[in-house]
Amino acid sequence: MPRTTEGDGTPVPQRLLAAATRLFADQGYDRTSVQEIVEAAGVTKGALYHYFGSKEDLLHEVYARMLRLQQERLDAFAQADEPVEKRLRDAAADVVVTTIDNLDDAMIFFRSMHHLGPEKHQQVRAERRRYHERFRALIEEGQKQGVFSTATPADLVVDYHFGSVHHLSTWYRPDGPLSPQEVADHLADLLLRALRP
Repeated sequence: MPRTTEGDGTPVPQRLLAAATRLFADQGYDRTSVQEIVEAAGVTKGALYHYFGSKEDLLHEVYARMLRLQQERLDAFAQADEPVEKRLRDAAADVVVTTIDNLDDAMIFFRSMHHLGPEKHQQVRAERRRYHERFRALIEEGQKQGVFSTATPADLVVDYHFGSVHHLSTWYRPDGPLSPQEVADHLADLLLRALRP
């Protein structure tokens, strides 16, 4: 996307995404109009349609940007020159921290994914599947090495961990007793305990 800026110097696409994210999280995707988004971003409808073809494109990008970040980070952990146990723990903790850091995005996705058309819905599912498969490959690597128990299938272990991650937006509060890193450490430790031989 071009780095065109208006007003405060923030690139227009980022301003639109920030406004859409805030509005989708506060009042829901279906109750947010394009006019509200452009007013909140301080741009015109023409600017929105220059960067995004539709409100649905904005919804797709809200989730896609978080998944791109998480995929890049998972790939880096998976490729690190570290024991598989450390790589898995780092990846398991990271997905918790990055989800909490982008809690509105996560909440919007789980609340509004059904608003995506079939093509975008399929793209998102494929992107999520790629992430989960890379995560599962770490578990399987550890199971083959005998570092992790094979008593529970790797697929079920993945579902167990991501079930916890997907529910963060329903209960985590920034002003609560645990920091994002503390929550991440607890959930990563639970995962590793479940995998001990």
